[in-house]
Amino acid sequence: MKVLFATYPMAFHTPGGGEIQLLAYRKHLPAHGVEVDLFDPWNPRFLEHDVVHFFSCVGGSVHFCNFVKQLGLPLVVSSSLWITEATRHLYPVDEIRHQFTLADRVVANSDIECDTLAQVFGLPREKFVTVYNGVEETFYEPVPAQLFRDHFNLPEPFVLNVGNIEPRKNQLALMQAMKSMPERKVVLIGHQRDPEYARACLEAGGDQVIYPGVLPHDSPLLRSAYAACDAFCLPSTLETPGLAALEAHAAGARIAVTQVGSTREYFADQVAYLDPDDAASITRSIREALTLERGTRRHDRDLRWQAVLSPLKDLYASLSVQ
Repeated sequence: MKVLFATYPMAFHTPGGGEIQLLAYRKHLPAHGVEVDLFDPWNPRFLEHDVVHFFSCVGGSVHFCNFVKQLGLPLVVSSSLWITEATRHLYPVDEIRHQFTLADRVVANSDIECDTLAQVFGLPREKFVTVYNGVEETFYEPVPAQLFRDHFNLPEPFVLNVGNIEPRKNQLALMQAMKSMPERKVVLIGHQRDPEYARACLEAGGDQVIYPGVLPHDSPLLRSAYAACDAFCLPSTLETPGLAALEAHAAGARIAVTQVGSTREYFADQVAYLDPDDAASITRSIREALTLERGTRRHDRDLRWQAVLSPLKDLYASLSVQ
């Protein structure tokens, strides 16, 4: 079976969780008998594939998806979208509904996300399929904490945040929350997806914030950062559920994570939850996380990529024979 992967043109300028997910799918699906090609606009080769899988609902994506359906090919869309009745006014709802209507199936990262998308967009629940986000096996393998500390000359205790620096990730609120914990540094790792917002975060953090820039996703330094931090904090305005949080959890870090999105479906009672709109809640959550036990944790379900992709392989197979 051959599947063509595509996404919006700017996606890999500042890659985040959605792009890491796409590449992980490409890496691990061949073991399930699925050959994956990345879309090349100079040599599209649509008709050489059994299924087209489009990642994202960024504005304008509907046009690509509409062309795929005009060719008569099965279409899968990965939504990467947490939207509720209270927040639907922030999104181009009609365009996204059109894109979902074109899709043979919409892949979301949790059952609660599938339920919510079906309700908000008024579409049949059976159109939506859960494929859980996964973790590379390497994040379960111990890496010395001292590796990160020595490389960046960081002897002080610190709270870690990994992710693109942008308003949705809410690092500015984290800077405010950490003012009541001056004994700890804040380490931000990630692309500056919104440079103006990033400047505001670094200015607000002052001497308390450390920004080592971007670390490759497969870097031992990233895994060492998870091992070295006092706590990992992801105070995003929403997450489904945040690949960095999954990876930090696999590495044994203590976690403080947003309560908005599908985080509870993944982490249950193993982490501390926070209200991203309340700096005091973020502070309380970090303090609660500091009381949790460190150590590699396994979820109730196997979240290694090889395991979570079985439903996706079955989905492709069902569409390719229709």
